[in-house]
Amino acid sequence: HKSIKRISFLKMLINYGKYVILSTSSKNYHKINYNQVGNLMERYYVKAVQIMDEVNKVVMGKREIVAKVLAAILAKGHILLEDNPGVGKTTLALAFSKAMELNYHRLQFTPDVLPSDVVGFNMIGSGDQGYEYRPGAIICNLFLADEINRTSPKTQSALLEVMEEGKVTVDSVTREMPKPFTVIATQNPIGSVGTQMLPESQLDRFIIKLSMGYPDTKSEIMILKHRQNINPLDNVITVAYQEDIITMQSIVENVFIHDSLYEYIAFMVEQTRSNSLVELGVSPRGSLAIMNMAKAIAFIDNRDYVIPGDIQYIFKDVAAHRMILKPKARVNQIDMDSLLDEILRIVKPPRII
Repeated sequence: HKSIKRISFLKMLINYGKYVILSTSSKNYHKINYNQVGNLMERYYVKAVQIMDEVNKVVMGKREIVAKVLAAILAKGHILLEDNPGVGKTTLALAFSKAMELNYHRLQFTPDVLPSDVVGFNMIGSGDQGYEYRPGAIICNLFLADEINRTSPKTQSALLEVMEEGKVTVDSVTREMPKPFTVIATQNPIGSVGTQMLPESQLDRFIIKLSMGYPDTKSEIMILKHRQNINPLDNVITVAYQEDIITMQSIVENVFIHDSLYEYIAFMVEQTRSNSLVELGVSPRGSLAIMNMAKAIAFIDNRDYVIPGDIQYIFKDVAAHRMILKPKARVNQIDMDSLLDEILRIVKPPRII
């Protein structure tokens, strides 16, 4: 079985010539010879498992959430966490940054936070230096935008270019973001004091939206026991580095997906647009997000090919925040979760032989 997997992975890399470029850091290209491809998937799969194990030391009872967040990072996406305060959203981001040795910044979004606090600003330098750029909080590998829906729309919009293009523009000068780059944004449930809804254009830029929820009783007891005179984050060790994450992202991009699965994604997305209860369906950017997340889930499951179950596993998490239901859906007591379940039931997965 392992030999078949290795052969199929090799076939996917044929278009890249004798060598496959797996990561680019500064001006250095890391090339892997065909003879090394055999163990490549397995070696980095082990690293992915080690990352999740380290994060699970701190975020207890949330293995599925941890796996999906890692998948989003490997898919080069950004994550939106919507939940009540105190359930571990910030701790989750800190644990990931430490396990992967990522440069981490956190910004608490409040009504008085300005766009320049996020992307940076130019100030007059000393002597004849002219203007000098002072980086904002977002210049890092992992940026935690805490309670993003408590700040002004103007400040929220400062994130748009950075999240979509990986660039920051200040006074007509564009600067590349460091790689890898991921935004983990948290927001309080709509209706909480001092919150306002994110615009659809910004919601669409998050590859996935998750809710951690409260821990079960067993996990809560473990949390209490592990908080005796120590901070569990101190036990998290670095098991991967920036170069490893860039390499894993490149491997995920090359995960094989069959033509019938492209059709499967397209049919499900079409259902979100044509449904009579839906005001706004999933965009083409959302279709790409479903594909990329499915590839990342396949990699985390130690496969170099996507199966229908990968798409089904992440479909609701990728699609729900991109959609808006019509008022008559509420009248008919149909919520987003039940509507997406119905789409999964209607659209039959293909048989992959």
